Amino acid sequence: MAGPRRGVLDSVPLALAWRYGTHSLMVLINFLNEPVAAPTLHDRILSVTPFIPIIAKTNYHLWLLCYVPVALWLWYENRAKFVEFLYVGGVVSLLRALCIWLTILGPVNGRDVNAGRPWSEMLAGWFQIVNPFSAVTTDAMQVYLTKDLFFSGHTASTFLLLLYCWKYPRIRPFAIAGHVIVVASVFFSHLHYSIDVVGGWAIAFCAYAAAEKFFGRPDASKPVAHSK
Repeated sequence: MAGPRRGVLDSVPLALAWRYGTHSLMVLINFLNEPVAAPTLHDRILSVTPFIPIIAKTNYHLWLLCYVPVALWLWYENRAKFVEFLYVGGVVSLLRALCIWLTILGPVNGRDVNAGRPWSEMLAGWFQIVNPFSAVTTDAMQVYLTKDLFFSGHTASTFLLLLYCWKYPRIRPFAIAGHVIVVASVFFSHLHYSIDVVGGWAIAFCAYAAAEKFFGRPDASKPVAHSK
């Protein structure tokens, strides 16, 4: 972050706290939709895409494997860009919460299991999801998040990471592969409608472009090696 925007906002712990906080708030807002009955939409791509249960069960862990190592590598290559990536990722999370709250879409699989579920149960589910340990060791994601649809967080987060890694030849192939794997897992697990994936690409690109214009550095095209 250039000029007057340097200082406390360049702190990695603060940026991580922002990213975690916005994610937690997004999930909480998404939960407002879960107890409300909503219709399932027809999807031309999903109608011909096979559902693979094992991918559906492990898609969150697959996202972590494709996302976290590449993000840490970006930190190693360019600390400032990593911090910017975290802040922009938080903004994308808030935009996602707003989009999901505006229009309630029913679960892709048609089973609206959370319609009418008491808020007390939903709140307990929220604690499980924002707790990093229970998020990866339980099925809370699959149980409590069935209508967090437009736009796809899996798609937007890994595409945003790819955009930030594009200027780094060593990271770029892994970022591309990770994004492709995650998007494929979204389709094979029937996690999102196709329009959610398209929306994820569009929002992530717009957020990245806006950040590059606002935070852009004169030497932005020149990667800073190992700046920590």
